[in-house]
Amino acid sequence: MPVLLVRENSRVRGWPAYVGAVGLGAAALALASLWTSGAWATGIGAAVTTFSGLVAERLQPQRGAAGGGDAAPAGAAALLRTAAGRIPTLWQVDRPESAGAHSADGHSADGHPADGHSADGHSADGHSADGGRAPGAPPAYIRRDVEPRLREALGRAGFVLLVGESTAGKSRLAYETARALYPRHAFVRPLGRAALPQALRVAGSRRRAVLWLDDLEEFLGAGGLTTAMLAALPGPAPGRRVVLATMRTQEYRRFDAREESRLTGSDRDAWRTQRDVLRQAEVVRLARHWSAGERRRAAAHVQDPRIVAALRAGERFGIAEVLAAGPELLASWHNAWAPGANPRGAAVVAAAVDCRRAGLRSPVGRDRLRELHRPYLVERGGGDLQPEPFDEAMTWACTAVYATSGLLIGNYTQGYTAFDYLLDAPGLAPVPEHLWQGLVGRVTPAEAYDMGLLAHQAGRPRRAAEALSRARLGGVPGADFLLAITIGDAGRPRRAAADLAGITRRRQDRLGPGHPDTLAARHQLAFFTGEAGNPHAAAGRFAALAADAASVLGAGHPDTLAARHELAYFTGESGAPAEAARQLARLLTDRLRVQGPDDPQVLATRRSLIWYGTGEPAHKEERLAELQDDAERCLGPDDPHTLAVRSSRAAFAARAGRTAEAVTAWESLVADRTRVMGPDHPHTIYARLEWARALAASARTEEARSLLNRTLGDARTLLEPGHRHLRLARELLAGLPPAGRHPV
Repeated sequence: MPVLLVRENSRVRGWPAYVGAVGLGAAALALASLWTSGAWATGIGAAVTTFSGLVAERLQPQRGAAGGGDAAPAGAAALLRTAAGRIPTLWQVDRPESAGAHSADGHSADGHPADGHSADGHSADGHSADGGRAPGAPPAYIRRDVEPRLREALGRAGFVLLVGESTAGKSRLAYETARALYPRHAFVRPLGRAALPQALRVAGSRRRAVLWLDDLEEFLGAGGLTTAMLAALPGPAPGRRVVLATMRTQEYRRFDAREESRLTGSDRDAWRTQRDVLRQAEVVRLARHWSAGERRRAAAHVQDPRIVAALRAGERFGIAEVLAAGPELLASWHNAWAPGANPRGAAVVAAAVDCRRAGLRSPVGRDRLRELHRPYLVERGGGDLQPEPFDEAMTWACTAVYATSGLLIGNYTQGYTAFDYLLDAPGLAPVPEHLWQGLVGRVTPAEAYDMGLLAHQAGRPRRAAEALSRARLGGVPGADFLLAITIGDAGRPRRAAADLAGITRRRQDRLGPGHPDTLAARHQLAFFTGEAGNPHAAAGRFAALAADAASVLGAGHPDTLAARHELAYFTGESGAPAEAARQLARLLTDRLRVQGPDDPQVLATRRSLIWYGTGEPAHKEERLAELQDDAERCLGPDDPHTLAVRSSRAAFAARAGRTAEAVTAWESLVADRTRVMGPDHPHTIYARLEWARALAASARTEEARSLLNRTLGDARTLLEPGHRHLRLARELLAGLPPAGRHPV
């Protein structure tokens, strides 16, 4: 096996998986003169970006370099190369930051301590092996507990990804291990997603090669790595050709079973493509906090004050995290908002952070940051903060903390990206609308595809539709299908069904009726047929789909189970709740056997079964309370499944006549859905309508009327004519007594 380091009402829909520092040291200058292939400077920290003019010039691609088969072709700037334009061996890559590691004291690797020597005892950076440390050398490499596991995985497989939190030491560990095992292998590092085809060709042409994909998420998505690309690599003997990658835990979590259940249509196909790449590999995980054994090994390097200081702080933070100055950088960002400090710099950093959180993986230009940061500054107080000039703000943001890295990494020529430690900071607000609007119309189609995919996973379908429209117009493969379903999820199911009907026909003609992509299109067509107001037709379509999926994929396949769930749902919506409950009971048994009790889809089936099943209301409410506890434990309080369970509990309270409780529950749910999904999500609109219903039942008629009028006004601009939420809003308004008259 390859190695990988690293609707509302009755349920949440599940669907198929086919779906500034001074003094650039001599070592850095030598490094800059050696590595000559373009934008990799974004990974070597502020000490280099301070001299961006010099380094950018030195890092230009070699034009028509002389030499044999390794020489870079004219204009090639996609792969890391030597000054001669050749692909280096791992032994030649004698600085860990060349592999994408975070800088420490100017040049460390991912903050992971290092002794400057490879594991076989030879010097890794040209310094002596007697324990001394030359100026500018990385911290000592301390063997991590997981290293034997990584070595074992590399010895038997061809694809390795190390998964861990930002600044956990992933890149340094992978670099040191690979360099010890494969010193003579070609080190093939693409410097962006567009360089993947070239990197694969080069790696495939070598007898021994390591394809290095640091931050693997940057190589997934439109035009990114696929299983077909991996399969096209010549079949290597173990250790001959290795795909070695790293990935942040938060990015990797986007592809676990919990995330699969969150996806409601438009992004499932693209998600599946990326997930299937990850499934080709075996995962090795790296903890952020160091074990007692790792700390003992680090303590042996008392000659390095950086490690001594990191050990002191390592009880609270990971040692590699401290060496990479992650906590210091985060504190510096927060403190910079103070009046007269560096508030404009803090706003620039905020814009860069949100660019990455919005799905933009390429660096952002200086002029773009000049524009994008302004609303952040205004929101915090504008001129009252006494902001510094923009040039001074950029210098501050790029200046290294303790000579490690700046809040922004990059240079004037290549653009800037936020230090990844900041992306996972607790308490970050959702990406604001002004950032989204300032970005989405100016990105490439492929970047728009990535942004649309991430927006949908975050429960922002209107943003997703906006981005995916740009991707479709730019000809990104698959964007039409993803866009159609995003449109449906944003509140236009009839439009989605019409578009999906055409996509389904084309897939049937081109791929055949049993192809997974055709089954995916049939699933979405059936779903939005029901959402558009025809549950009987939807149930018929899902009955046929469930049978076909079982035949093609197997009865226990998640996609077959998802089709059965939808069949039960639309059976209940067609007026046959008892039959729906029978189907759901059988489905729950099968899902528990196949997926386990904590799987999000199992929780969704339990919720639907409670909704349609028989029994005393009090007993149903007890089961819902248990289900909410399980959902919060397994998924967290903000997961759409958890919010859906709260919706059901609020509905039961209203049915039982506990109107005050219902008002409070719906009001709280509206606030949380607005925060998590945005004010324009159909689920948020539905919760606002039910809040108004509860207000009316509590004789708070004018409050209900005001809320209904506001919600109806918003919904008209968001939902297609005839949408069930619009009908409900008008029915509730019609049922209120005339203004000024109190109900008897």
